[in-house]
Amino acid sequence: MYYDVHTHAFHPKIADKVLEQLHGHYGIEIVGNGRTDDLLQRATRAGIDRVIVHTAATTPDQVIPANNWSLELAASDERIITFGTMHPDYKDPEKEFERLERHGIKGLKFHPDFQGFFMDEPKFYRLLEMVQGRFVVMFHVGDKLPPEKNPSCPIKLRKILENFPKLTCIAAHMGGYCHWQWASEQLAGYNVYMDTSSAIPFMDKQVLREIMNKHPRERILFGSDYPLFDPGQTMKDLQQALNLKDSELEVHLSAAEQLFAEL
Repeated sequence: MYYDVHTHAFHPKIADKVLEQLHGHYGIEIVGNGRTDDLLQRATRAGIDRVIVHTAATTPDQVIPANNWSLELAASDERIITFGTMHPDYKDPEKEFERLERHGIKGLKFHPDFQGFFMDEPKFYRLLEMVQGRFVVMFHVGDKLPPEKNPSCPIKLRKILENFPKLTCIAAHMGGYCHWQWASEQLAGYNVYMDTSSAIPFMDKQVLREIMNKHPRERILFGSDYPLFDPGQTMKDLQQALNLKDSELEVHLSAAEQLFAEL
């Protein structure tokens, strides 16, 4: 079974607005329309069997609507796996975690930069106490600010991993978008998964090789970050950048099986 572990699909009412915001933030030309049918068509063309779709509540009052959308998507097609979301300022996270569990949701996505908190804040640590050993957690990591000023970074994530040893997590964007040197120093070889989304075309090739040499290949998951990038093209970029044989590429495409087996 082949997985794209990092995708996004938006409700048709907001898809165009979200894509405009993403383009403005990252300056990247969007490849898709951000809707489920387009995502699944692209995944099928790339030979991918399952896509994991993420959302992140940027305010506490978005938690329920965002999770309702995740539940709707998960029920709409067997090829779609969804992660839920939570905000550190939401009043009753345990009740919402129980609802997600009842509906078979096995993961959560946190995007500190968009959600407006720092990864090392005590209120976020309180959430992680509730989450570890219970959900797989996908972290957006990194951005253009240096680690000390950025809400998320490999250094902060390494401290989380040390404080929450039962946490199963994915560090998106090869451990930290624009923070790859710190990802190599802090996360490579450590007990964490990474995904390939929004990373390979932008990385210094020496740092990429450092990470790949330090980190177990079966803990580097294929992710495209659709609709920012096309799954098929991302697969080609990964294979070419690392000169992977087809059998080596398959390791990254199928590694999510082990990820879910950990729960």
